[in-house]
This record gives sequence, structure tokens and C-alpha cells, in this order.
Amino acid sequence: MKEIKNSLYPEDWKTVARKDWHRIERNLKEGDAEAAGFFLQQALEKYLKAFLLGRGWRLEKIHTLPTLLDYAVKYNSNLEGFRVLCDRATDHYFTERYPQLVSSGVTCEDIEKDMKEAKEFIMAMFGES
Repeated sequence: MKEIKNSLYPEDWKTVARKDWHRIERNLKEGDAEAAGFFLQQALEKYLKAFLLGRGWRLEKIHTLPTLLDYAVKYNSNLEGFRVLCDRATDHYFTERYPQLVSSGVTCEDIEKDMKEAKEFIMAMFGES
């Protein structure tokens, strides 16, 4: 089987992150908060990797946002202020990917609130949203 390699270009990662952002919006319209939360985590993971790759970071297969944030704050200490968002978004990822004994209780309103903070996070990394 041919080995597939991920792009090392930040813009490629941002393009896919934007696709995930649109998936958040689509899932919110359908009332699927868990799926929207999953794609929020996915978008932020890709934005963080784009940020890091743009600073010479060597791509790693890491999916937890707090770990990626640890790397990112070495380049921009102001990003530390988004740690709670990264923790919540990582929780959204696990809620969607693994069976739960009880409902996560996450709502579309929760995800919409996280999206507002995520836009600030993206602005802090790139000056865009």
C-alpha cells in the first residue's frame, strides 16, 4: 500500500480547516450539536497545525488540542488564553467518537458560543477568521 503523506503547507491545512468550519455550520442547522462539536475540534486542530507549520514546526500526528497549544504558545504566549476552549473542543471530539453511557449534554448553543471564541483564537493566530 502506498504511504500517504500530509501536506506541510500551512495554507493547505487552513483550506481543510475552513471546510470543517462549514461542516460545523451545517450540523448546527440540522441540530446535531455533537457532530458540530466534533468538527469544531477538527477545524481548530487544523488551524493550530497550520499556525505551527508556518513557524517551522515538524508535523506530528497529534489530535489533542491542549498538546498542540503547548507547542503554539512557544511562538505566541497570548494563545495560552484559549486553553479552556481547547479543552472543551477536545471533549467535543471524544464525545462524538466514543460511546457514552450518558448524554454529553452539549447543545447547539454551547457550540455556537465556542465558535465565537474560536474565531477570536483564529484571529490571534492569523489575523483572520
